[in-house]
Amino acid sequence: MQEFLVEITTTIPEGTEQAEVDSRRAAEAVRAAELAATGNLFRLWRPVGEMRSLGIWRADDETALHEKVLDTLPLRSWMTLKVTALQPHPNDPGKDDAAQ
Repeated sequence: MQEFLVEITTTIPEGTEQAEVDSRRAAEAVRAAELAATGNLFRLWRPVGEMRSLGIWRADDETALHEKVLDTLPLRSWMTLKVTALQPHPNDPGKDDAAQ
């Protein structure tokens, strides 16, 4: 699978009921666990104090990343995405780990 750096910014629409926010967040956690189990979600970080995340995601190609992975997230309609396709760097000290 190809790797992608994905920056996700989540903006909750003004006036959204807290129950809907809580429900979507719970569903998001379940879906993220499913995507981690299939290898599509490899790593995920959140900058301190921000509603933004940075992650390494995997898919066959960018189309599959969007259609089969990111578009399945329960919070997707509240997200903006910045996707960067990645390729191995010859000086990556973790390149042997990346094949796992």
